[in-house]
Amino acid sequence: MRPLQSEVEQRGARIFEIVDQHPESLFSKAGFYQRLMALSMRDEQFKAQLFRLVDVLPSLRKSGDIVEHLDEYFADMRNGFTAFIHTGVRLARIVPWVSGPVLRWNVSGMARQFIAGKNPDDLMKTLRKRRAQKIGFTVDLLGEAVVSETEADKYAARCLDLLETLARETRGWTDPLGRNSELFPVVNLSVKISALYSQMNPADPAGAIAHLVPKLQPILRRARELGAFINFDMESYAHKNTTLELFKKIFTEEEFKDWPHAGIVVQVYLRDSEADLRHLIDWGRARGTRFAVRLVKGAYWDYETIKSRQNGWDCPVYFQKPESDVNFETLTRLLLENESIVTAAFGSHNVRSIAHAQALADELGIDRSRFEFQLLYGMAGPIKRALVEMGYRVREYCPVGELLPGMSYLVRRLLENTSNEGFLRAKFAENVSATELLRDPNELVRRDGPGSATQATTTTPVANEDRHRKNGASLDTAPGDTYQNSPLVNFVYKESQDKMRAALREVRGRFGEKYPLVIGGEKVWTDKLTPSVNPSAPKEIVGYVPEGGIPEAERAVKVARSGFGKWSQTPLEERARLLERAAAIMERRRYELSAVEVFEVGKPWAEADGDIREAMDFCRFYAAQMRRLGRPRLTQHVPGEDSYQHYWPRGVALVIAPWNFPTAILCGMASAALVTGNTVIMKPSEQSIICAAMLMQVFEEAGVPPGVLNFLSGHGSVIGAHLVDHKDIDLIAFTGSREVGLKIWESAGITRPGQRELKHVVCEMGGKNAMIVDSDADLDEAIVDSIYSAFGYQGQKCSALSRLIVLEENYDRVMERLLSAAASLRIGNPEEPGIVVGPVIDEAAYRRILDYIEIGKTEATLAYQAKDVPPHGYFVPPTIFTGVKPNMRIAREEIFGPVLSVLKVRDLDEALEVANGTDYALTGGFFSRSPANIERIKAQLEAGNVYINRSCTGAIVGRHPFGGFKMSGGGTKAGGEDYLLQFLLPRVVTENVTRHGFAPEETQQYRDEFLWPKR
Repeated sequence: MRPLQSEVEQRGARIFEIVDQHPESLFSKAGFYQRLMALSMRDEQFKAQLFRLVDVLPSLRKSGDIVEHLDEYFADMRNGFTAFIHTGVRLARIVPWVSGPVLRWNVSGMARQFIAGKNPDDLMKTLRKRRAQKIGFTVDLLGEAVVSETEADKYAARCLDLLETLARETRGWTDPLGRNSELFPVVNLSVKISALYSQMNPADPAGAIAHLVPKLQPILRRARELGAFINFDMESYAHKNTTLELFKKIFTEEEFKDWPHAGIVVQVYLRDSEADLRHLIDWGRARGTRFAVRLVKGAYWDYETIKSRQNGWDCPVYFQKPESDVNFETLTRLLLENESIVTAAFGSHNVRSIAHAQALADELGIDRSRFEFQLLYGMAGPIKRALVEMGYRVREYCPVGELLPGMSYLVRRLLENTSNEGFLRAKFAENVSATELLRDPNELVRRDGPGSATQATTTTPVANEDRHRKNGASLDTAPGDTYQNSPLVNFVYKESQDKMRAALREVRGRFGEKYPLVIGGEKVWTDKLTPSVNPSAPKEIVGYVPEGGIPEAERAVKVARSGFGKWSQTPLEERARLLERAAAIMERRRYELSAVEVFEVGKPWAEADGDIREAMDFCRFYAAQMRRLGRPRLTQHVPGEDSYQHYWPRGVALVIAPWNFPTAILCGMASAALVTGNTVIMKPSEQSIICAAMLMQVFEEAGVPPGVLNFLSGHGSVIGAHLVDHKDIDLIAFTGSREVGLKIWESAGITRPGQRELKHVVCEMGGKNAMIVDSDADLDEAIVDSIYSAFGYQGQKCSALSRLIVLEENYDRVMERLLSAAASLRIGNPEEPGIVVGPVIDEAAYRRILDYIEIGKTEATLAYQAKDVPPHGYFVPPTIFTGVKPNMRIAREEIFGPVLSVLKVRDLDEALEVANGTDYALTGGFFSRSPANIERIKAQLEAGNVYINRSCTGAIVGRHPFGGFKMSGGGTKAGGEDYLLQFLLPRVVTENVTRHGFAPEETQQYRDEFLWPKR
């Protein structure tokens, strides 16, 4: 056995020996809490429902509501405790005025196990008790979800107030150990960086730091004056790099450069944590002043893994717990070997990790008074006592705050306590042996390594170490999935930010270039050029495209018609590969295409990238769907007869696309038409002609045959109307306004002289989308997602939120946070990262939206309107109206801009009546934590896409097939499995295969395509 391992085991055994002298259960609060936690560890379904109830409870004001939620969460339980639970619910219904408060009191008791106090006075009682036990403190202010600058300013003020209170109340306190006390001030405050700035954006670390430095300076200045210590907490991975850069920047400033009482957290479950720590140590040596690092495992594992899988990103955390344990020990050594510049605080309840740090410090000759152990308040009490008895410095992480803002913290602690892999559960609930608990985690990683049976059953995400890495992206396919979306660009990484900035410079450098029409594979120019302007700076011309007229339209129809015969008989595999090549080219040109959208249609970085991602997804998804649909399929197994259904393309397709998703929607409709064997005339919006020209370049490079795809630009009222009425147009795919869509629908119903086919119309129009906020909604989520749904991309999405319907019980709380969140939005040129609200598309839209705002002022109450907007460009201030009634114009008509109407309703009945009471049915949303109400919304909300507890925008191909009904469209679903059928004609071929009473015994389910001549 290695000497260090032997020493670790000896020290661990000593800790366990002291722990066992004072036996304690995992859950130090007996009774109700202990029984619930014990049950939750035996039943995962019960655990999930229990934690959801705990999460919602503080927002429930009435006893009857508490009992209703109790029933809804546990009504379907099927386990050994079902009878007990149902009996409790029935009793609770009889006397809700008693049972509701009792339940709330018990859950508050659960919270009090982990929350050191609800206010500073309450906190001091706890800290005095801990002082008597020779345990120090670091205090964390609960309230992590800051949605506005008003809330951020309140958090900063609370930090200052808490510093004053702690300094005053601990005057005369000394360090328990005495030795090296200058490294460990008594007053220690942990600060959440995201709580100081509501608009943090991973793509814009510099912008965030510029806002955060002036907010932090007064806190740091006062902490230094008071002799206190400030620690920067680490939160989600999205904010990690910004937090690290902020720490280094502010503590390199002259005022704080020589101050040693500052620290930062490093989360060892992150794969790049070792690199981060090495950079910090190098920075510290260059700075020349000691600083501290708190080493922790990390508390957001579930969030990080879910988020990365949703976005197709490479997961930033280790998949196996032993990997994190190994890394903890690796970084422990790195910290202790650099003790001359960095003070280590080991934040762990794992006795193996603690014993390893002790043994390694002794091996390196580091006195035990020069580092400390930090453990969470309310957890691992016996371990704290053991460490104190052994002569080590111990500090408790003490959250302080009210129950409501503390719920996310409480749920994380409950999850940690009941985790299958948690050390505390293993020791104090399952009595795992000391020998097993002190094993070298390297052995466990090897045992559970890639490809082993253990890993296959214990690791939730795909853990392939050879995964594709690009811009932080992972293209792993989850088991059972048949299609994988393209990853979004992860702007957390500096490499991605730099590529986007370079693309913006490159695209700006070619402003004013001319791009041709493409008809029959030939570049076509006309006498008149159409300029495309930058809506952020209308004097800037992004580029020019010739204006096509009737002659160009006729030429496009002619070449498309002549090319149809050959293209329709091209094997589906060739057509599918064309789309996949186009997707690969868009992947290669991704940043360039995104940059064009930033300039031409005013999309922020992430919105532009999302549009390019959607275009790639359409190509790959429709290619896969055509392979599924394209082969003739046997209708029934009947002896002596073969009957196969298959599809023919319709003919010449006219694709008319909008400007708000200039690449994705145009590409989606065009690629659907192409892969199904139709020839296509692409007619983009006049406002997004450069994006369309780029898309045409992509398909030309991909090898689309001449005449199969034609790019035609011009006035919709001229060439659009002419082509819609044309006898040789067989299919029209349109996305745009209700006014134009209904005209197309009507015109397509008229049969023209010489017309051979009934025209088929795929018509997707607008919406007047509603979001309902229930009385028990999580407002941290509801406010953030409502603001994004209403004002993201200036509200210029057919899916955007335009009506926020709030139940009166929750109305005041919602409005207070909503208005301050809207006031915190960053408005400006989307060329800059971090901008949420940019310009509207053009002057006509600008004036139309401002006219609607004036209408709103006469109909309702102007509750908020942004004042600080850029003076040049088509910038409309985000605007919110209250006192809105369902019959008002601003509540009925599509505005297509950053204007939100808020309607107050009595109950969910009225909310549904209002939500469903419009001409549209595109998207709708609902925020609630009531399972019964959620099920009702799923059944009754009239919308093509219903979103629960998330934003109502951002549909993803394959995952959220998109489209509405009523006046929002004809019921088609772009990005869905049945979408391609809109571009096809079904056909059945039946053959009698009986000859003189003999027939083949078996008939294939699928056969090759019907192609002639055969290839």
